[in-house]
Amino acid sequence: MELDKAIKSRHSSKEFKQKKPDWRTIIECIDSARYAPMAGNIFTLKFILVDNKEKIKKISKACQQQFIAKANYVVVVCSSSSATANAYGKKAEIYCRQQAGAGIQNFLLKIQEAGLATSWVGAFVEEQIQRELVIPEGINVEAVFPIGYEIKKPTKQKKKINLDQALYFNKYGNKKMKPIKKINV
Repeated sequence: MELDKAIKSRHSSKEFKQKKPDWRTIIECIDSARYAPMAGNIFTLKFILVDNKEKIKKISKACQQQFIAKANYVVVVCSSSSATANAYGKKAEIYCRQQAGAGIQNFLLKIQEAGLATSWVGAFVEEQIQRELVIPEGINVEAVFPIGYEIKKPTKQKKKINLDQALYFNKYGNKKMKPIKKINV
C-alpha cells in the first residue's frame, strides 16, 4: 500500500470480525514504531500484546468502552520517561509524549497496510490497566488499541478540514505567503 493511501484511508474501527488475526502480523506492525524519531535516540515505548479474553474484558471496563471486549487482541502502549529525564530534565515528559505519538502513528499506518483495523483509545483509568497488566510504577500507559479485521469499511470518509484552515505563513494567523522581494545588488 502506498503511504498516501494508508494515510488517507486510515480510520477508527469499533466492530471486528470473529476471525483472529495472526499475532505475528501485529508484531510486525509494532516493530514499525522502532523507526519513529526519539529524543537522543532513547527509545521510551513499550508494547503489551494481550490475547487473554479475561484481561481484554478488564481493559474494556477500564476504558469504559464495550467494543474493546469484542477484539481478539489489544495492544497497550506504555512509555518510561526516566532515561529521557536523565538526558533532558523537565522537557523529558513533553519529548516522551511527542515520540509516543510518532511511534503510534507508524504503528497505525502499518496496521492499515496489513489490512487490520483498530481504534486509538486514550480515555481509560490508568491504574486499572496498570494493575491488570502488572505495569510497574513510573511507566505511563499512553493508549489502548483493540485490533481485528473490520466488519465493514466506512461507506464514505469523514470530512477533513481544508489545509488553509490549518496552515499559516511566518506567523500565527497569516494565511498568505508573501512573495520574496528582489534585492538589487
